[in-house]
Amino acid sequence: MEHYTDTDKHSLSHHSDESVESVLPSQAGRPIKTFVLRKGRITESQKKAYTEHASRWCIPYADTLLSFTDVFQNNNPVIIEIGFGMGVATAEIAAQHPEVNYIGIEVFRAGVGKLLSEIERRGLTNIRIIEHDAIEVLEHMIPNTSLAGFHIFFPDPWQKKKHHKRRLIRRPRTDLLTRKLHHGGYLYMVTDWYEYAEDAFAELSATEGLRSQYEGFAPPQQWRPRTKFEQKGLNKAHPITELMFLKCNDGEV
Repeated sequence: MEHYTDTDKHSLSHHSDESVESVLPSQAGRPIKTFVLRKGRITESQKKAYTEHASRWCIPYADTLLSFTDVFQNNNPVIIEIGFGMGVATAEIAAQHPEVNYIGIEVFRAGVGKLLSEIERRGLTNIRIIEHDAIEVLEHMIPNTSLAGFHIFFPDPWQKKKHHKRRLIRRPRTDLLTRKLHHGGYLYMVTDWYEYAEDAFAELSATEGLRSQYEGFAPPQQWRPRTKFEQKGLNKAHPITELMFLKCNDGEV
């Protein structure tokens, strides 16, 4: 889910090669992007929510480490969701767990607007949004060993083998994610692309400091809300696969 809507994520992230090639970096040495940013439709209500509420709930990108205590005015654990789409699951999970703080990272303006409207509608105070490239946010804004967890729901699978290097769950990006977790923190990934699930499991298993909470894939986590996007996949007989990895000390099992 890196960075797409819950309802249209397949049409955005399971993209054609033609649309991918037009946005891939052409110069050697440039960072590999894990997402495709396109102009998408944004509704008037999403525009209104963005205009009226972004200044309150969105954190501007900056090359400065955040103080979560300053941001949330408490010391509650912080979980980051990378690519929250339309924010349906984000808002529901945050509403169910007011004792936890959530930061959603998304580049799709319509999704940001939708989540802002949900924050206001539900009266949520434990969500903040950063509208920027997640990797740059993690590198420059998130302190090491500061996070209780990551939620990564339906990331772009980048189906073709030549594009697998762009997958979010790939080393060295998984090493970066691991550095941001405190001991006992978790990385929870859900995908409807089974080959990506297998690849992600191997990449995470090879990442120093992480271990799977289960012998293989994780059972469905009942606390995670089902979105319209997920239901569309189920209607098309796409299997949903879940992974749960924990940060542990060297040698810990």
